[in-house]
Amino acid sequence: MISTADVVGVAAALCSVSSFAPQMYKIWKERDASSVSLKTYALTVSCFILWVCYGLLTEAWPVTLANGCALVMASGVLLMKWRFERKG
Repeated sequence: MISTADVVGVAAALCSVSSFAPQMYKIWKERDASSVSLKTYALTVSCFILWVCYGLLTEAWPVTLANGCALVMASGVLLMKWRFERKG
């Protein structure tokens, strides 16, 4: 039987990971990332790296997996920010 805590944890992980999808889609579609804050996403990626390290060190695999997936998504936004940065 799955616990209430597990349901909440899975829901939180899905929300965290999927929260980056609209931003990624918008940047990719418009080829414009000028409205994205470089500092915010750099800090976000750094936070997810630290959470993944924490998860690995404590063997908290749900933390590691959820934050690893979110790290991939946030890194994607950051990479597109650098790639599609408008000069001008």
